[in-house]
Amino acid sequence: WQTGLMDCCSDCGVCCCGMFCFPCLACQVAGDMNECCMCGTSVAMRTLYRTRYNIPGSLCSDYCITMWCLVCSVCQIKRDINRRRELGIF
Repeated sequence: WQTGLMDCCSDCGVCCCGMFCFPCLACQVAGDMNECCMCGTSVAMRTLYRTRYNIPGSLCSDYCITMWCLVCSVCQIKRDINRRRELGIF
């Protein structure tokens, strides 16, 4: 991952969007990944992203993070997407 799970200060805009309009952030992530808007918060989305970019981890860790830190999980994915866009690798 380009940022940590709770690395909110690295992109406060994403964090604020996640806190105050979580469905909007979830739809942004799903749209960035060319998936259905309803899939933005799923374990499958996190696993797909992690697999696509060869990020170490497991299905079990994806499940636990999604179940207990859903907002942080989606924010982390969005921050990562933004960073990879800046680097031209998304």
